[in-house]
Parts: sequence; C-alpha cells; structure tokens
Amino acid sequence: MRVPASMQHAHDELHTDLDAATHLPGRTGEAARQVVRVLQPHFIREQEYVTPALGLLQQLVADKLSPTMLDVLPLTDRLKTEFPRMREEHRTIVGALQNLADAARAEEQQDVVRFAERVMLQAQMEEEILYPAAILVGEYLRLRFKAEDEHNR
Repeated sequence: MRVPASMQHAHDELHTDLDAATHLPGRTGEAARQVVRVLQPHFIREQEYVTPALGLLQQLVADKLSPTMLDVLPLTDRLKTEFPRMREEHRTIVGALQNLADAARAEEQQDVVRFAERVMLQAQMEEEILYPAAILVGEYLRLRFKAEDEHNR
C-alpha cells in the first residue's frame, strides 16, 4: 500500500512551503511555527491510516483485487472511528492557518497568504472527499471479499 504519488508530492510541497514560512521574521514566522505544531501530529495520523487506503484506489478501479488488500481494513476502521477527531483537528489547523494568513496579510507576505488559503482548501477536500474515499475503500473490500467468499462456498 503506497501513498499515491500526486498526494505525496502535494504533501511534500506543503511541508516545504510551510518550512520556509517558519523562517520568516515577525508574526508570520511565529504563526507558521504554530501551524507546524498543530499540523504535524495530524499529518502523522493521515499517513498512518488515510493514505494507505487511498493508495489502493487505482488497483480497485482496475478490479485487481488481492487478499493482502484486506490488511487495510484495520486502518479504514480506525479512520471511521477517528473521523470526528480528524475533523476537529482540521478546525484547529484552519484556525492556525487563518492566524497565519492574517499575520502574513499584515506583513505583506502574499505568498504566505495564498499558501494558508491553499492548505485550508486542502483540509476541506480531505473531509469532503479523501477521508470518505478511504473509508469506502475498506467498506468496498469488505463487501467484495465477503461476496467472493460466499460465491466460493
């Protein structure tokens, strides 16, 4: 189960841009460091139990099923349970990003304002699309392998 390359690239770019913002002076740099503090634990959780399921999407669409895919079920079950927590963490992250955007606007750091807005949109996309898709990967696998098991009996 590999992280989709496009998703990995987007996350790498986000971290590069955020790291650059943390080195800025003033309120913008401090606000960026606060974003890092609230974003890092959340990002680790996403890597643990969101992205592995999303890495299976292309194989599932191609109908290339493998029993090893069932290894993702504990991860998608955990995401299903943790979904409210992940959404709450997004609220905290978006609040920190809004503070970053406000500080950057005041200090005329328009590239940082655009960065913060882009990450806020990313959080929304995760809640609306990526997390539900990851959960559905698990549900789909559960149903498909159950149906195949019943068919083979």
